[in-house]
Amino acid sequence: MHRSLVVLVLGTWLVGCTTIDPYTREEKTSNATKGAAIGAVAGAVVGAIANDGKGAAIGAVVGAAGGGAIGHYMDQQEALLRQELEGTGVSVTRVGNTIRLNMPGNITFDTDQSTIRPEFQPVLDSVVKVANKFTDTDLRVSGHTDSTGSDSYNQRLSEYRALSVKDYLAMRGVAPQRLSAVGYGESRPIADNGSAAGRSQNRRVELELVPSPA
Repeated sequence: MHRSLVVLVLGTWLVGCTTIDPYTREEKTSNATKGAAIGAVAGAVVGAIANDGKGAAIGAVVGAAGGGAIGHYMDQQEALLRQELEGTGVSVTRVGNTIRLNMPGNITFDTDQSTIRPEFQPVLDSVVKVANKFTDTDLRVSGHTDSTGSDSYNQRLSEYRALSVKDYLAMRGVAPQRLSAVGYGESRPIADNGSAAGRSQNRRVELELVPSPA
């Protein structure tokens, strides 16, 4: 009996929460719905372990509600970030409940510098605006370089740039406990360092927005 109830919960969420992609006109499941499904499965497992079939069904309902709420929260945040950052050169990518902002180094910092360009500050102010509206999200800043120069130099530069962005966000009002920064040097390229275009892509700061731990 409890398996049927869990399947019913999942089916209700998945059937009722599909949307139409405005570009491809294909039906797809929203991130909020995916979160609800994951939460339902997790809740059902916990409920089954803790109790019986009834516990599994209750756990599925509670888990679905929690997972769906997080997904919806991140959906809203993603939509506002895309609106605020349109045309700035910052890309917005969604992976599960993580929102990743890719900030190319050529628009954020001068060559070999870790001081944020004045003209890029309004862009970061837009991030602050969204972050301070969605306060149940943590922000993880990571710095990256191309392969030009020594490993040790690139590591330090990536750390300084990540810290510059973190400090700027904190200075503008994002709570420090929500912020973290790390430098990866040249260890995580996203393009071929053998070309100027590839190196330009690798010189970047990434900012990940993730749901805060409960």
